[in-house]
Amino acid sequence: MSTVIASVVEGHGEVTALPKLLRRLADRLGVVSRLSTPEPRRVPKDQLLRAGGVELAVTRAAPLVTGPGGVLVLIDADASCPAELGPQLQARAQAVRIDRRISVVLAKCEFEAWFLAAGQSLSGWQGLPALESPAEPEAGRGAKARVENWMLPFGRYKPRRDQAALTAILDLDQAREHSPSFDKLWREVANLLEVSP
Repeated sequence: MSTVIASVVEGHGEVTALPKLLRRLADRLGVVSRLSTPEPRRVPKDQLLRAGGVELAVTRAAPLVTGPGGVLVLIDADASCPAELGPQLQARAQAVRIDRRISVVLAKCEFEAWFLAAGQSLSGWQGLPALESPAEPEAGRGAKARVENWMLPFGRYKPRRDQAALTAILDLDQAREHSPSFDKLWREVANLLEVSP
């Protein structure tokens, strides 16, 4: 029986990037052969945060999980503190579907911070030069702007086009080591897959 991770994301880029990332994580966890990842539901962040928003998104995603697995909600923390907003959204989401595993992960501050955390692994993609990761890739907003600056000589960074491609070559261990929010994602995916991280 396949394990389904249904997901809710806020951005267009994550719709294609997150399933690739989930499959890569499942492969590292040794269970990729039984993972099913339906196309993520995209819901703008402001809708998810308002009263009833994350609840509705999870209610709509949960029927895709007919056996093992669960629902993953992934959004950018932006200026919010993931340690505060994450548990609030988790409690709201879990309250409406107590029969399903629900995981809420906030990328601090943006999904692109995970690219910064593993910058060296992106060197050479589309002609990028040797890249260095900042000492604190999740310190403050602006990760997307930094990725855009990396790519300026070679074309503009477009999440819809580039996020999945960068996710496919991202060094997972570097990202996990340098990004606490990526480590949180790793652990939550392991939990949904019912394996040890």
